[in-house]
Amino acid sequence: MLIQSPELLVLILFLTLIMGLASGFPVAFSMLGASLIVGILGIGTGFFHMMILRVFETMHNYILVSIILFVYMGIMLERSGVAERLFSSIHIILGALKGGLALAVVVVCTIMAAATGIMGAPVIIMGLFALPQMLDKGYDPALSCGTICAGGTLGILIPPSIMLIVYGPMAGISVGKLFMAAIIPGLILSILYALYIIITCYINPRLGPPVPQSQRQIPIKKKFYIVLTSLLPPMFLILAVLGTIFFGIAAPTEASAVGAFASIILALCYGRVDFKTLRESFYESMIISSMILIIVASAFVFTGTFMLIGGGDIVKELLLSIPFGKWGVLIVMMSAFFLFGLFMEWVGIVPILVPIFTPILQEMGLDPLWCAILFCVTMQTSFLTPPMAPALFYIKGVAPPQVEFGAHIVRGTVPFIVLQLIGLTIITIFPSLVTVLPGILGG
Repeated sequence: MLIQSPELLVLILFLTLIMGLASGFPVAFSMLGASLIVGILGIGTGFFHMMILRVFETMHNYILVSIILFVYMGIMLERSGVAERLFSSIHIILGALKGGLALAVVVVCTIMAAATGIMGAPVIIMGLFALPQMLDKGYDPALSCGTICAGGTLGILIPPSIMLIVYGPMAGISVGKLFMAAIIPGLILSILYALYIIITCYINPRLGPPVPQSQRQIPIKKKFYIVLTSLLPPMFLILAVLGTIFFGIAAPTEASAVGAFASIILALCYGRVDFKTLRESFYESMIISSMILIIVASAFVFTGTFMLIGGGDIVKELLLSIPFGKWGVLIVMMSAFFLFGLFMEWVGIVPILVPIFTPILQEMGLDPLWCAILFCVTMQTSFLTPPMAPALFYIKGVAPPQVEFGAHIVRGTVPFIVLQLIGLTIITIFPSLVTVLPGILGG
Protein backbone atom coordinates (compact mmCIF):
# COMPACT_ATOMS: atom_id res chain seq x y z
CA MET A 1 0.00 0.00 0.00
CA LEU A 2 1.43 3.39 -1.05
CA ILE A 3 1.90 6.26 1.39
CA GLN A 4 -0.33 9.17 0.34
CA SER A 5 0.96 11.90 2.66
CA PRO A 6 3.48 14.21 0.87
CA GLU A 7 4.68 15.61 4.20
CA LEU A 8 5.51 12.13 5.54
CA LEU A 9 7.27 11.15 2.31
CA VAL A 10 9.40 14.32 2.32
CA LEU A 11 10.31 13.66 5.97
CA ILE A 12 11.33 10.05 5.15
CA LEU A 13 13.31 11.25 2.11
CA PHE A 14 15.47 13.73 4.02
CA LEU A 15 15.83 11.58 7.14
CA THR A 16 17.05 8.70 4.99
CA LEU A 17 19.49 11.02 3.20
CA ILE A 18 20.85 12.38 6.48
CA MET A 19 21.21 8.88 7.93
CA GLY A 20 23.08 7.74 4.83
CA LEU A 21 25.48 10.68 4.97
CA ALA A 22 25.97 10.30 8.74
CA SER A 23 26.77 6.60 8.25
CA GLY A 24 29.61 7.45 5.90
CA PHE A 25 27.99 6.40 2.62
CA PRO A 26 29.07 8.42 -0.45
CA VAL A 27 26.77 11.33 -1.31
CA ALA A 28 25.66 9.80 -4.62
CA PHE A 29 24.63 6.47 -3.10
CA SER A 30 22.92 8.19 -0.15
CA MET A 31 20.78 10.24 -2.54
CA LEU A 32 19.99 7.22 -4.75
CA GLY A 33 19.13 5.06 -1.74
CA ALA A 34 16.83 7.67 -0.21
CA SER A 35 15.15 8.22 -3.60
CA LEU A 36 14.67 4.49 -4.13
CA ILE A 37 13.05 3.92 -0.71
CA VAL A 38 10.68 6.90 -0.97
CA GLY A 39 9.98 6.22 -4.64
CA ILE A 40 8.78 2.70 -3.88
CA LEU A 41 6.78 3.87 -0.83
CA GLY A 42 5.12 6.81 -2.54
CA ILE A 43 5.08 6.05 -6.28
CA GLY A 44 5.41 2.30 -6.67
CA THR A 45 7.21 0.36 -9.39
CA GLY A 46 6.67 3.19 -11.89
CA PHE A 47 9.42 5.02 -10.02
CA PHE A 48 12.10 2.91 -11.75
CA HIS A 49 11.07 4.27 -15.15
CA MET A 50 11.42 7.84 -13.87
CA MET A 51 14.81 7.08 -12.31
CA ILE A 52 16.21 5.68 -15.57
CA LEU A 53 14.89 8.65 -17.56
CA ARG A 54 16.44 11.15 -15.13
CA VAL A 55 19.85 9.47 -15.35
CA PHE A 56 19.76 9.42 -19.15
CA GLU A 57 18.60 13.05 -19.17
CA THR A 58 21.68 13.99 -17.18
CA MET A 59 24.07 12.00 -19.33
CA HIS A 60 22.65 13.53 -22.52
CA ASN A 61 23.20 17.09 -21.26
CA TYR A 62 25.67 18.58 -23.74
CA ILE A 63 26.89 21.36 -21.44
CA LEU A 64 28.13 18.82 -18.87
CA VAL A 65 30.76 17.62 -21.37
CA SER A 66 32.68 20.79 -20.55
CA ILE A 67 33.19 19.53 -16.98
CA ILE A 68 35.50 16.78 -18.22
CA LEU A 69 37.49 19.15 -20.42
CA PHE A 70 37.82 21.92 -17.83
CA VAL A 71 38.94 19.37 -15.21
CA TYR A 72 41.55 18.11 -17.66
CA MET A 73 42.67 21.69 -18.36
CA GLY A 74 43.14 22.34 -14.66
CA ILE A 75 45.14 19.16 -14.13
CA MET A 76 47.43 19.91 -17.09
CA LEU A 77 48.06 23.41 -15.72
CA GLU A 78 48.85 21.93 -12.32
CA ARG A 79 51.50 19.72 -13.91
CA SER A 80 52.92 22.39 -16.23
CA GLY A 81 54.38 24.51 -13.42
CA VAL A 82 52.48 27.67 -14.37
CA ALA A 83 51.47 28.47 -10.77
CA GLU A 84 55.00 28.07 -9.40
CA ARG A 85 56.41 30.39 -12.06
CA LEU A 86 53.65 32.92 -11.41
CA PHE A 87 54.31 32.97 -7.67
CA SER A 88 58.07 33.28 -8.14
CA SER A 89 57.68 36.28 -10.44
CA ILE A 90 54.92 38.11 -8.56
CA HIS A 91 56.63 37.72 -5.22
CA ILE A 92 59.66 39.49 -6.77
CA ILE A 93 57.39 42.49 -7.38
CA LEU A 94 55.41 42.40 -4.13
CA GLY A 95 58.06 40.98 -1.79
CA ALA A 96 59.15 44.45 -0.63
CA LEU A 97 55.68 45.09 0.83
CA LYS A 98 54.54 44.02 4.28
CA GLY A 99 52.51 40.89 3.62
CA GLY A 100 53.86 40.82 0.07
CA LEU A 101 54.10 37.04 -0.18
CA ALA A 102 50.50 36.65 1.01
CA LEU A 103 49.44 39.23 -1.59
CA ALA A 104 51.33 37.23 -4.22
CA VAL A 105 49.35 34.12 -3.20
CA VAL A 106 46.05 36.01 -3.67
CA VAL A 107 47.13 37.28 -7.11
CA VAL A 108 48.29 33.83 -8.24
CA CYS A 109 45.11 32.15 -6.95
CA THR A 110 42.97 34.73 -8.75
CA ILE A 111 44.79 34.14 -12.05
CA MET A 112 44.73 30.36 -11.56
CA ALA A 113 41.00 30.52 -10.78
CA ALA A 114 40.40 32.14 -14.17
CA ALA A 115 42.57 29.53 -15.84
CA THR A 116 41.38 26.31 -14.20
CA GLY A 117 37.82 26.50 -12.80
CA ILE A 118 38.57 24.15 -9.91
CA MET A 119 39.38 24.64 -6.23
CA GLY A 120 41.75 21.87 -5.20
CA ALA A 121 44.68 22.57 -7.53
CA PRO A 122 45.51 26.14 -6.35
CA VAL A 123 45.29 25.15 -2.67
CA ILE A 124 47.56 22.13 -3.11
CA ILE A 125 50.06 23.93 -5.36
CA MET A 126 50.34 26.97 -3.10
CA GLY A 127 50.47 24.69 -0.05
CA LEU A 128 53.41 22.80 -1.52
CA PHE A 129 55.26 25.73 -3.06
CA ALA A 130 54.31 29.01 -1.35
CA LEU A 131 53.59 27.94 2.25
CA PRO A 132 57.15 26.72 3.05
CA GLN A 133 58.58 29.98 1.64
CA MET A 134 56.16 32.08 3.70
CA LEU A 135 57.04 30.19 6.89
CA ASP A 136 60.78 30.49 6.15
CA LYS A 137 60.38 34.26 5.74
CA GLY A 138 58.77 34.50 9.20
CA TYR A 139 55.12 34.76 8.18
CA ASP A 140 52.43 33.91 10.71
CA PRO A 141 51.31 30.30 10.01
CA ALA A 142 47.62 31.16 10.55
CA LEU A 143 47.70 34.07 8.09
CA SER A 144 49.63 31.97 5.57
CA CYS A 145 47.23 29.01 5.73
CA GLY A 146 44.12 31.21 5.72
CA THR A 147 45.33 33.13 2.66
CA ILE A 148 46.04 29.97 0.68
CA CYS A 149 42.74 28.30 1.61
CA ALA A 150 40.64 31.40 0.85
CA GLY A 151 42.53 32.19 -2.35
CA GLY A 152 42.06 28.64 -3.57
CA THR A 153 38.28 28.85 -3.16
CA LEU A 154 38.15 31.59 -5.81
CA GLY A 155 38.50 28.83 -8.41
CA ILE A 156 34.96 27.67 -7.71
CA LEU A 157 33.45 31.12 -8.42
CA ILE A 158 35.59 32.91 -11.00
CA PRO A 159 34.88 31.44 -14.47
CA PRO A 160 35.40 28.92 -15.95
CA SER A 161 33.95 27.56 -12.69
CA ILE A 162 32.83 23.91 -12.73
CA MET A 163 30.15 24.83 -10.16
CA LEU A 164 28.61 27.39 -12.52
CA ILE A 165 28.58 24.81 -15.33
CA VAL A 166 26.52 22.47 -13.15
CA TYR A 167 24.34 25.30 -11.82
CA GLY A 168 23.29 26.62 -15.26
CA PRO A 169 21.30 23.61 -16.54
CA MET A 170 19.70 23.12 -13.10
CA ALA A 171 18.29 26.67 -13.10
CA GLY A 172 17.72 27.04 -16.83
CA ILE A 173 20.28 29.88 -16.99
CA SER A 174 22.89 30.33 -19.73
CA VAL A 175 26.30 29.20 -18.48
CA GLY A 176 27.88 32.02 -20.49
CA LYS A 177 25.77 34.59 -18.59
CA LEU A 178 26.69 32.96 -15.27
CA PHE A 179 30.36 33.25 -16.23
CA MET A 180 29.94 36.96 -16.98
CA ALA A 181 27.96 37.57 -13.78
CA ALA A 182 30.56 35.86 -11.55
CA ILE A 183 33.60 37.89 -12.63
CA ILE A 184 33.00 41.06 -10.56
CA PRO A 185 31.91 39.19 -7.37
CA GLY A 186 35.00 36.99 -7.67
CA LEU A 187 37.26 40.03 -8.03
CA ILE A 188 35.52 41.73 -5.08
CA LEU A 189 36.41 38.78 -2.86
CA SER A 190 39.99 38.84 -4.15
CA ILE A 191 40.27 42.57 -3.39
CA LEU A 192 38.81 42.09 0.10
CA TYR A 193 41.42 39.39 0.82
CA ALA A 194 44.21 41.69 -0.38
CA LEU A 195 42.96 44.66 1.67
CA TYR A 196 42.74 42.51 4.79
CA ILE A 197 46.34 41.31 4.32
CA ILE A 198 47.64 44.86 3.70
CA ILE A 199 45.85 46.35 6.73
CA THR A 200 46.68 43.44 9.06
CA CYS A 201 50.38 43.39 8.15
CA TYR A 202 50.60 47.20 8.34
CA ILE A 203 49.20 47.12 11.89
CA ASN A 204 51.36 44.14 12.90
CA PRO A 205 54.37 43.74 10.53
CA ARG A 206 55.50 40.59 12.34
CA LEU A 207 52.60 38.70 10.76
CA GLY A 208 53.99 39.27 7.26
CA PRO A 209 57.46 40.87 7.17
CA PRO A 210 58.85 42.13 3.84
CA VAL A 211 61.44 40.03 2.04
CA PRO A 212 64.98 41.20 2.93
CA GLN A 213 66.60 43.64 0.48
CA SER A 214 69.43 41.18 -0.23
CA GLN A 215 66.94 38.68 -1.65
CA ARG A 216 65.27 41.27 -3.92
CA GLN A 217 68.30 42.63 -5.76
CA ILE A 218 67.43 41.62 -9.32
CA PRO A 219 68.11 43.84 -12.36
CA ILE A 220 65.03 45.61 -13.77
CA LYS A 221 65.38 43.98 -17.19
CA LYS A 222 65.52 40.51 -15.63
CA LYS A 223 62.47 41.30 -13.45
CA PHE A 224 60.55 42.40 -16.52
CA TYR A 225 61.53 39.25 -18.42
CA ILE A 226 60.57 36.94 -15.54
CA VAL A 227 57.21 38.60 -15.00
CA LEU A 228 56.41 38.74 -18.71
CA THR A 229 57.22 35.08 -19.38
CA SER A 230 55.26 33.90 -16.34
CA LEU A 231 52.16 36.06 -16.91
CA LEU A 232 51.69 35.64 -20.67
CA PRO A 233 50.98 31.85 -20.72
CA PRO A 234 48.05 31.87 -18.23
CA MET A 235 46.70 35.08 -19.78
CA PHE A 236 46.78 33.36 -23.16
CA LEU A 237 44.80 30.48 -21.71
CA ILE A 238 42.25 32.78 -20.02
CA LEU A 239 41.74 34.66 -23.29
CA ALA A 240 41.43 31.39 -25.21
CA VAL A 241 38.64 30.18 -22.91
CA LEU A 242 36.74 33.20 -21.61
CA GLY A 243 37.40 35.36 -24.66
CA THR A 244 35.78 32.85 -27.00
CA ILE A 245 32.72 32.67 -24.71
CA PHE A 246 32.27 36.38 -23.99
CA PHE A 247 32.72 37.48 -27.60
CA GLY A 248 30.29 34.88 -28.88
CA ILE A 249 32.87 32.85 -30.78
CA ALA A 250 32.12 29.58 -28.96
CA ALA A 251 29.76 28.10 -26.39
CA PRO A 252 31.20 26.99 -23.02
CA THR A 253 31.50 23.37 -24.18
CA GLU A 254 33.50 24.31 -27.29
CA ALA A 255 35.56 26.78 -25.25
CA SER A 256 36.45 24.02 -22.80
CA ALA A 257 37.89 22.01 -25.69
CA VAL A 258 39.93 25.07 -26.72
CA GLY A 259 41.17 25.43 -23.14
CA ALA A 260 42.12 21.75 -22.84
CA PHE A 261 44.10 21.95 -26.08
CA ALA A 262 45.75 25.23 -25.03
CA SER A 263 46.79 23.72 -21.68
CA ILE A 264 48.59 20.91 -23.51
CA ILE A 265 50.39 23.49 -25.67
CA LEU A 266 51.49 25.39 -22.53
CA ALA A 267 52.73 22.21 -20.89
CA LEU A 268 54.67 21.40 -24.08
CA CYS A 269 56.25 24.87 -24.05
CA TYR A 270 57.39 24.29 -20.46
CA GLY A 271 58.77 20.86 -21.34
CA ARG A 272 56.46 19.11 -18.88
CA VAL A 273 54.69 16.71 -21.27
CA ASP A 274 55.61 13.05 -21.67
CA PHE A 275 53.65 9.82 -21.98
CA LYS A 276 53.47 9.34 -18.20
CA THR A 277 52.12 12.86 -17.64
CA LEU A 278 49.47 12.45 -20.33
CA ARG A 279 48.40 9.06 -18.99
CA GLU A 280 48.16 10.30 -15.39
CA SER A 281 46.27 13.43 -16.48
CA PHE A 282 43.72 11.39 -18.43
CA TYR A 283 43.29 8.98 -15.53
CA GLU A 284 42.87 11.71 -12.89
CA SER A 285 40.44 13.63 -15.11
CA MET A 286 38.37 10.48 -15.56
CA ILE A 287 38.18 9.88 -11.80
CA ILE A 288 37.21 13.48 -10.89
CA SER A 289 34.74 13.87 -13.77
CA SER A 290 33.09 10.52 -13.04
CA MET A 291 32.68 11.50 -9.39
CA ILE A 292 31.05 14.82 -10.31
CA LEU A 293 28.75 13.35 -12.97
CA ILE A 294 27.51 10.42 -10.87
CA ILE A 295 26.64 12.85 -8.06
CA VAL A 296 24.83 15.13 -10.53
CA ALA A 297 22.88 12.16 -11.97
CA SER A 298 21.99 10.94 -8.47
CA ALA A 299 20.86 14.42 -7.46
CA PHE A 300 18.67 14.61 -10.58
CA VAL A 301 16.95 11.41 -9.42
CA PHE A 302 16.66 12.76 -5.86
CA THR A 303 15.13 16.05 -7.05
CA GLY A 304 12.77 14.21 -9.41
CA THR A 305 11.57 12.04 -6.54
CA PHE A 306 11.14 15.09 -4.33
CA MET A 307 8.99 16.82 -6.95
CA LEU A 308 6.91 13.71 -7.72
CA ILE A 309 5.89 13.21 -4.10
CA GLY A 310 4.75 16.85 -3.84
CA GLY A 311 7.78 18.25 -2.04
CA GLY A 312 7.99 21.25 -4.36
CA ASP A 313 4.52 22.43 -3.36
CA ILE A 314 5.29 21.99 0.33
CA VAL A 315 8.49 24.08 0.11
CA LYS A 316 6.73 26.70 -2.02
CA GLU A 317 3.89 27.13 0.48
CA LEU A 318 6.34 27.19 3.38
CA LEU A 319 8.59 29.85 1.85
CA LEU A 320 5.74 32.03 0.61
CA SER A 321 4.27 32.06 4.12
CA ILE A 322 7.40 33.69 5.57
CA PRO A 323 6.28 37.06 7.00
CA PHE A 324 9.22 39.18 5.76
CA GLY A 325 8.38 39.01 2.06
CA LYS A 326 10.85 38.20 -0.69
CA TRP A 327 13.87 39.29 1.39
CA GLY A 328 12.91 36.84 4.11
CA VAL A 329 12.55 34.07 1.52
CA LEU A 330 15.93 34.94 0.00
CA ILE A 331 17.64 34.88 3.41
CA VAL A 332 16.09 31.49 4.20
CA MET A 333 17.29 30.12 0.85
CA MET A 334 20.83 31.44 1.39
CA SER A 335 20.80 29.97 4.91
CA ALA A 336 19.81 26.60 3.42
CA PHE A 337 22.82 26.70 1.06
CA PHE A 338 25.08 27.64 3.98
CA LEU A 339 23.78 24.88 6.28
CA PHE A 340 23.95 22.22 3.56
CA GLY A 341 27.50 23.37 2.91
CA LEU A 342 28.54 22.41 6.42
CA PHE A 343 27.94 18.74 5.59
CA MET A 344 27.97 18.39 1.79
CA GLU A 345 30.07 19.62 -1.12
CA TRP A 346 28.57 21.95 -3.71
CA VAL A 347 28.27 19.14 -6.26
CA GLY A 348 25.57 17.56 -4.09
CA ILE A 349 23.93 20.81 -2.95
CA VAL A 350 23.35 22.45 -6.34
CA PRO A 351 21.29 19.66 -7.98
CA ILE A 352 19.16 19.29 -4.82
CA LEU A 353 18.32 22.89 -3.90
CA VAL A 354 18.49 24.79 -7.19
CA PRO A 355 15.60 23.02 -9.01
CA ILE A 356 13.46 23.45 -5.87
CA PHE A 357 14.21 27.15 -5.30
CA THR A 358 14.35 28.46 -8.89
CA PRO A 359 10.57 28.35 -9.63
CA ILE A 360 9.89 30.16 -6.34
CA LEU A 361 12.41 32.90 -7.22
CA GLN A 362 10.68 33.44 -10.55
CA GLU A 363 7.25 33.61 -8.94
CA MET A 364 8.47 36.24 -6.46
CA GLY A 365 10.00 38.37 -9.21
CA LEU A 366 13.63 37.94 -8.08
CA ASP A 367 16.33 37.90 -10.76
CA PRO A 368 17.47 34.23 -11.07
CA LEU A 369 20.92 35.32 -12.33
CA TRP A 370 21.58 37.58 -9.34
CA CYS A 371 20.26 34.95 -6.92
CA ALA A 372 22.45 32.32 -8.59
CA ILE A 373 25.60 34.29 -7.78
CA LEU A 374 24.38 34.95 -4.22
CA PHE A 375 23.88 31.22 -3.72
CA CYS A 376 27.26 30.38 -5.27
CA VAL A 377 29.12 32.86 -3.05
CA THR A 378 27.26 31.40 -0.07
CA MET A 379 28.37 27.90 -1.08
CA GLN A 380 31.95 29.15 -1.37
CA THR A 381 32.03 29.43 2.41
CA SER A 382 31.48 25.65 2.61
CA PHE A 383 35.10 25.12 1.54
CA LEU A 384 36.29 26.85 4.72
CA THR A 385 33.62 25.91 7.28
CA PRO A 386 34.05 22.60 9.20
CA PRO A 387 33.13 19.81 9.42
CA MET A 388 33.26 19.44 5.60
CA ALA A 389 35.77 22.23 4.70
CA PRO A 390 37.74 20.46 1.92
CA ALA A 391 40.24 23.34 1.52
CA LEU A 392 41.35 22.92 5.12
CA PHE A 393 42.02 19.21 4.69
CA TYR A 394 43.80 19.77 1.36
CA ILE A 395 46.31 22.15 2.90
CA LYS A 396 46.75 19.98 6.00
CA GLY A 397 47.76 17.12 3.71
CA VAL A 398 50.60 19.12 2.12
CA ALA A 399 51.61 21.52 4.94
CA PRO A 400 54.92 21.18 6.84
CA PRO A 401 54.73 19.21 10.13
CA GLN A 402 54.86 22.33 12.33
CA VAL A 403 51.54 23.60 10.94
CA GLU A 404 48.71 22.64 13.32
CA PHE A 405 45.17 22.03 12.06
CA GLY A 406 43.28 23.88 14.80
CA ALA A 407 45.71 26.58 15.95
CA HIS A 408 46.88 27.57 12.47
CA ILE A 409 44.63 26.31 9.65
CA VAL A 410 41.18 26.66 11.24
CA ARG A 411 42.04 29.88 13.08
CA GLY A 412 43.60 31.37 9.97
CA THR A 413 40.49 30.84 7.84
CA VAL A 414 38.03 32.52 10.25
CA PRO A 415 38.79 36.12 9.10
CA PHE A 416 38.43 35.05 5.47
CA ILE A 417 35.01 33.49 6.15
CA VAL A 418 34.00 36.90 7.55
CA LEU A 419 35.37 38.56 4.40
CA GLN A 420 33.32 36.18 2.24
CA LEU A 421 30.19 37.15 4.16
CA ILE A 422 31.08 40.85 3.69
CA GLY A 423 31.48 40.26 -0.05
CA LEU A 424 28.13 38.45 -0.07
CA THR A 425 26.53 41.45 1.67
CA ILE A 426 27.99 43.85 -0.89
CA ILE A 427 26.59 42.02 -3.92
CA THR A 428 23.27 41.56 -2.11
CA ILE A 429 22.95 45.31 -1.57
CA PHE A 430 24.23 46.19 -5.06
CA PRO A 431 22.75 43.71 -7.58
CA SER A 432 24.18 45.70 -10.50
CA LEU A 433 27.63 44.34 -9.62
CA VAL A 434 26.30 40.97 -10.80
CA THR A 435 24.12 42.06 -13.73
CA VAL A 436 26.26 44.77 -15.37
CA LEU A 437 28.61 42.50 -17.37
CA PRO A 438 25.88 40.14 -18.66
CA GLY A 439 23.94 43.27 -19.66
CA ILE A 440 26.86 44.71 -21.61
CA LEU A 441 28.45 41.60 -23.11
CA GLY A 442 25.26 39.57 -23.32
CA GLY A 443 23.52 42.35 -25.20
